[in-house]
Amino acid sequence: MDKNREQMDKQTSRGEQQDNSNKKQEQLDQFRIDDTKGDLTTNQGLKMSEDEFSLKAGERGPTLMEDFHFREKMTHFDHERIPERVVHARGFGAHGVFEAYGTAEPYSKAKFLKKGKKTPVFVRFSTVQGFRGSNDTVRDTRGFATKFYTEEGNYDFVANNMPVFFIQDAIKFPDVVHAIKPEPRNEIPQATAAHNTFWDFVANNTESAHHVIWNMSPRALPRSYRMMEGFGVHTFRFVNDEGKGTFVKMFWKPKLGAHSLVFEEAQMIAGNDPDFNRKDLFEAIEGGNYPEWELGVQLIPEEDEHKFDFDLLDPTKLVPEEDVPVTPIGKMTLNRNVDNHFAETEQVAFHPGHVVPGIDFTNDPLLQGRLFSYTDTQLIRLGGPNFHELPINRPINGFTNHQRDGYNRIAINTSNTAYRHNSINNNKPDVASPEDGGYEHYQEKVEGRKVRARSDSFKDHYTQVKLFWNSMSKREKDHIVSAYSFELGKCDMPIREMNIKVLSNVDLELAQRIAKNIGVTPPESGGLDYDKSSPALSQDNTPHMPDTLKVGVLIDDGFNDEEVQRHLEAFASANLQSVIVSEDQNPVKGANGTELEVEHTFDTTDAVLLDALYVVGGPDLSKDFVKETVKFLQKAFDHFKPIGATQAGIPFLREGNMLDHEGVITTENTNDFSTDFIEAMTKHRFWYREV
Repeated sequence: MDKNREQMDKQTSRGEQQDNSNKKQEQLDQFRIDDTKGDLTTNQGLKMSEDEFSLKAGERGPTLMEDFHFREKMTHFDHERIPERVVHARGFGAHGVFEAYGTAEPYSKAKFLKKGKKTPVFVRFSTVQGFRGSNDTVRDTRGFATKFYTEEGNYDFVANNMPVFFIQDAIKFPDVVHAIKPEPRNEIPQATAAHNTFWDFVANNTESAHHVIWNMSPRALPRSYRMMEGFGVHTFRFVNDEGKGTFVKMFWKPKLGAHSLVFEEAQMIAGNDPDFNRKDLFEAIEGGNYPEWELGVQLIPEEDEHKFDFDLLDPTKLVPEEDVPVTPIGKMTLNRNVDNHFAETEQVAFHPGHVVPGIDFTNDPLLQGRLFSYTDTQLIRLGGPNFHELPINRPINGFTNHQRDGYNRIAINTSNTAYRHNSINNNKPDVASPEDGGYEHYQEKVEGRKVRARSDSFKDHYTQVKLFWNSMSKREKDHIVSAYSFELGKCDMPIREMNIKVLSNVDLELAQRIAKNIGVTPPESGGLDYDKSSPALSQDNTPHMPDTLKVGVLIDDGFNDEEVQRHLEAFASANLQSVIVSEDQNPVKGANGTELEVEHTFDTTDAVLLDALYVVGGPDLSKDFVKETVKFLQKAFDHFKPIGATQAGIPFLREGNMLDHEGVITTENTNDFSTDFIEAMTKHRFWYREV
C-alpha cells in the first residue's frame, strides 16, 4: 500500500513538475519574438521605411534631433551592457603631458596648441570587441583615446589605431557591433571576428571592406601600445582667431614606429601572458622609458573639400599622406602610471563632443551620431549625469552651470538660483563671449530636404581597399591572405562564397588566393583597374629602432665574464632590455666569478615574450637546458626575430641550421658582435629569412 502511494506521489510530483515546466514555457513563449518574419519596426511598433541612414538636412548635411528612430536605436544599444563598456571594455591607461610646437596656431585658436604650451593628458588604450577578461593580443582594432586637461576645458581626442571605420552612418553602429560580438545563441567566439555573423555583415554591407582589410593586416596585432599609431578617423575642423575654418585629419605617430606581432606569436602570447600589451606599457613607464607620440595633422583648405576622388566626410576613407603631408603640431609623453585602475582607467569618460574653442565638427554622419551616443552611454555606465565630477573626468578649470542634483552628485552648490535669467545673483553664471573664450560653433550654411539617404559620393566601397592592397609589401600581403583565410575558414560555405565575391571587386589575385585556401571556387575575373599606392600605409616604411626591445639572454654557469659583460653593456647603451634566462632562479656565475641575477627560468617565460635571443650557454649544460634552448631558438627563428650567439651558444645554431640566415649574428660571422647584433635589433624582424 505504501509502495503504491509512494509511486502515485512520484507520478503526481512528476506531473506537477511537468505542469510547472509547461507554465514556465508558456510564460517564456509569450515573450519570444520571431524576428525572421515581418517588417522592421521601432520599439513602439512603427514600421520603418529605412534603417541604413540617419535623418539629415540634405544628403551631406548634419543629423537632425528629430530622428526618433536613430535616437531609439542608439539609446538602446548604448544601454545594452552593465557595468562594463559595450565596446572598448578591456582598457589600460596612463597619465602624461602634451607639449605644442606652435605649428597649428595659424589654423586653430585652441590655447593648448600654442607654442610651448604643456597640457596634462590621460590616455586609455583598448581592444574593441572583447570583454574585460579577454586577451590583449587578439586580432582587433585598438582604441587610442586621449583626454587633454586644457585651461579652456577638457578636449577628448577619441581615436583608433586604424584610420577608417566599418560604417559610414552612426545608425549602423549597433549593427556592426552586434555582428562582431559573440553570437547570441552561445556567446562564442570571444574577442575574435572569425564567425558567421560578422562575415555575413561584411559581405552584405560592403562599406566595411576598407576597415576589414586593415583588420586582416598586421595593424590588428600591435607589438605594443607604444608602437601603435592613432587616427582620429573623422574629418574635423580647425577654426582660427579670424574665424577661418580648415578641414583637418589628426594622427598620433609613435616615436618607436608602428610595429606588429606575427599571428602565431600573438596566439602564443595570449596563452603565456594575456596582459602582454598592458604590462609592456606599465613596465616601460615604471622603468623610465616614457613612450612618446607626435600629434600630426593633415590640413585641407575648405575650398579643396571636393578635390579628392572620394568624399572627405566619408569615415571609411583616408587621405593618402603623399597627397596631403602630415604636419607635426606637438608631442605627447606618457610618464606616470595610474594609482588605481578602476578609479581612473575604468571610470574615465571620453566623448568626441568634448571640444575647446578652435576645434569643431563636420557633417560626417558617423561623427554626428557619436556626438549623441557617448554621453548617453556614460549615463548608464557611470550611474547618471554626474560622471564629470569623478576625479579622472574633472576639468582643471572647474565647471559652473545651472545643472543640479541627480545620481552621484558630489558638488555642493550654494547658490539659490539654478536658472537663467536671474536677478538674485546678477544673472551669474553668465555666458562668455567668444572674445572671452566662450565656445562658438563654426557658422556653416546648411540646407536641404529632410531625407534618410546616402550621398552618391559615399558609394565607392572598393577603390581605397585596392589602394591599401597596392600599398602593402609582399610579406604584408601574405599576412592579409592568411588572415582572411583563417577567419573565413571558420564560417559556413555560403558566407565564404559571398565574401570572395566582395573581394573579387577589389583585386582578383587577393580573391583567388583566399578562395583556394578556403575551398571556394576561385573567381575568373574581377578586380579594379587602379594602380595608385600610398607607401606611408606600409609598416615597412615606419621608423625602426632598437630602443626598449627585450633580449632574452640564455646563459648558464661558466661563461666568459669579460665578453658577456661587454656585450650586455653595449645592449644597455642602445637602450635594449636584457632579460637573463637560465635553468633555475639561482644567480649564474662566470668563469672568473661574475654573478648575474636570473630574472626568468625556462618555465616562467617564453620566446614569444621576447624580441630577440642572445645565446651564451655554458661549458657544462644539462639536458633540460639544451632542450629548452632549442625550443626557444626555434620559436624565435620561426617568428623572424634576431638571434645572436657567442661561446657555447654557437653550436646550437649550427645544429639547428640557422647560422647562414638573415638576422643570425655570431662571433664567427662578424668582427663586432655587439654592433652587428644591435643593428639586427634595429630591423626588428627578418621577414624573408629562408626556412
